[in-house]
Amino acid sequence: MFPDLGLVTTAAILLGLLIGLLALGVWIGISLLIVGFAAILMVTSVPIGPVLATTVWSSSASWSLAALPLFIWMGEILFRTRLSEQMFLGLAPWLNWLPGRLLHVNVVGCGVFAAVSGSSAATCATIGKIALPELKKRGYDDMMSLGSLAGSGTLGLLIPPSIPMVVYAIAANVSVIQVFLAGFLPGLLVMALYSGYIAVWSLANPKKSPPPEPRTSLGYKLRRSAKLLPVLLLIAFIFSALIFGLATATECAAWGVTGALILAWWSGTLNWTTFRDSLLSATRLTVTIMLILAGAAFTTAAMAYTGIPAALAAWVESMQLSPYVLIAALTVMYILLGCLIDGISMIVLTTVVVLPMIKQAGFDLIWFGVFLIILVEMAQITPPVGFNLFVLQNMSGRDSFTIARAALPFFFLLVAAVAIITAFPDIALWLPRLAFPE
Repeated sequence: MFPDLGLVTTAAILLGLLIGLLALGVWIGISLLIVGFAAILMVTSVPIGPVLATTVWSSSASWSLAALPLFIWMGEILFRTRLSEQMFLGLAPWLNWLPGRLLHVNVVGCGVFAAVSGSSAATCATIGKIALPELKKRGYDDMMSLGSLAGSGTLGLLIPPSIPMVVYAIAANVSVIQVFLAGFLPGLLVMALYSGYIAVWSLANPKKSPPPEPRTSLGYKLRRSAKLLPVLLLIAFIFSALIFGLATATECAAWGVTGALILAWWSGTLNWTTFRDSLLSATRLTVTIMLILAGAAFTTAAMAYTGIPAALAAWVESMQLSPYVLIAALTVMYILLGCLIDGISMIVLTTVVVLPMIKQAGFDLIWFGVFLIILVEMAQITPPVGFNLFVLQNMSGRDSFTIARAALPFFFLLVAAVAIITAFPDIALWLPRLAFPE
């Protein structure tokens, strides 16, 4: 235990240590563990071993957390199917009448895939693999094709099942199902904003859109979309089970994996190689996230000994900030963080400090989860480390600046979505309250 350094000095040392470790490329989970060790050594003589063992075990021995690897595995299985090709062929005839026509396939296709994936990168890569070549071949504007795909790919975080939503629910100690339900209507809101922008842009730039394709019959549309029916049924089953309380999030995840395996078998892509690759990829991602969660849990316990979170919450309360000024400040903070670290790391690094302030301001933690996830969506398309930008850069061969410029309008649409759900919180809270009346 060091001599009393004061809260400000202690906080500055720990923050500097964390930034230094991340700058050196140390894994985030390991960095958090080191910062937790340093915090306890600096302020208390409590034995570190029991604290570490207790917090790591309590953060990982959660039945709700079992949904995490299952939803990840479900997305990895479907990522290896021909779902993206079937989705483009099935959705295109239905969306041809809208201004912007097939550009809306990016939005709707990502929304549908997000509902069975839970991963932003998988959503962006899977839909982009077939959509980008098709849109280019038919003469659609490259910048709008890339931008709409970059923005729509983030729907994998907001539309349940979502991996960051599970992480937030565990970190905030709230119901996974309620956070899932809260993300559904905001997800539709973001899709509507994206499609609305594409339609307005298309009407304002008619020369950048190809001529309309020939009208098709209802029978033709139904035949082209027939292969999407099993996926839509899987989505409907998962949502219905969540909304009506027929199954827990973990049970829904197990059924989702079963459905994904059946769909992969039905599409002819399920073999030993794809099964093994999907399982290994899901295991790697799950272990990485679990290490981050364990490090965050230990750091949270260590921070409690320092008194920094409580002092920060008291300081914010003493400033008499209005709730909306606090939300505006947090929005700016998360946008800046999104330029530096990935979304899941943003959640686990900040919840220990931010949640006491949110509670003090009187915000609902379920609503704040949706708010936070939309900000994490922004991080996916914020240079220089926006992951969706990297995915599209590799797929399209365009430079990162071009991809970021194409995604910029959709970044501002997410800002608009944050403003809307802040002004009208019932958009996020209506479904959780309907399913779980107090």
